Amino acid sequence: MPTDINMATPPVPPSPGVTAVVVTYHPDPATLAAQVKCLAGQVERLLLVDNGSGNAAEIAALAGEYDWVEFIGAGSNRGLGWAHNEGIRRGLADGADAILLLDQDSLPRSGMVAALARALVGQCQRGVQVAAVGARYLGSDIGHPSYFVQFRPLRFRHHFCTEKDAGEIIPADMLISSGALFPREALLELGLMDEGLFIDHIDTEWFLRAKDRGWRVFGVCDAVMDHGLGERTVMVWLGRWRYLPVHQPFRYYYIYRNSVLLYRRSYPSRRWKYTDMLRLAKMFVVFSLFAGNRRQNLRMMCRGLADGFKGRSGPIDADLPR
Repeated sequence: MPTDINMATPPVPPSPGVTAVVVTYHPDPATLAAQVKCLAGQVERLLLVDNGSGNAAEIAALAGEYDWVEFIGAGSNRGLGWAHNEGIRRGLADGADAILLLDQDSLPRSGMVAALARALVGQCQRGVQVAAVGARYLGSDIGHPSYFVQFRPLRFRHHFCTEKDAGEIIPADMLISSGALFPREALLELGLMDEGLFIDHIDTEWFLRAKDRGWRVFGVCDAVMDHGLGERTVMVWLGRWRYLPVHQPFRYYYIYRNSVLLYRRSYPSRRWKYTDMLRLAKMFVVFSLFAGNRRQNLRMMCRGLADGFKGRSGPIDADLPR
């Protein structure tokens, strides 16, 4: 279940003082170095939380080149939820007003953090309880644009930002964690990430929890980054052309297991549960019959479903091939 923190909630809206948290796991050194340069001047502090990478010493050396960057290392892979929480705890303890989460391959464009901070402060000044604001991205592999998700009966509505949306703040129901800016008060009030989910659906769970408690989420069209999805991306026809990220087989274990774990909880909405079930059904067809390592994908999806119904959480069983 989610990790809580016992700290007093500040009475004022968050200011633009931002600490970025980047979780690394065998990152490409050149991409990570480019990310640090992209963040220079956009955030006050950067925490590189490494999850037992083989090149951890190289990551630590990169952090050592900058007085505003700190390396936090773990001896083994303790999961994305743990790494996010470790960075968030450090940032809040050091007085950060807001925490920006980023994947190791996300490259913020100029002004991204400032656009997020303006949107966050503006909504807070209007008296809105803001859980987070998020950037949009272009897929770095084939350049396809992202969208902001709004729950609708039987489907998710995808809001793509266009030129006419410049300066717009889009109400959303959830965001991906990378490029999301979380105000201090939301993290203190709602708690941290669910470490038991280990990898997938960590951001989904947090935003479903926030929405259930009346907090709001917004996408910011003027905040843009480049971002990679999966090992590669394929286009498939599922009523319309869709981009689907292709992952290593073990990731489908977590996707299916964690979906089932969330179905068993009270706070995810029925709309999300039903639409996510449809998403899993489509993924099952695509990745067990047509894309990737089909036989191993099928095994991982079935094992994930079984372990989800058994209520198992945490890292994948040691006897399961990755």
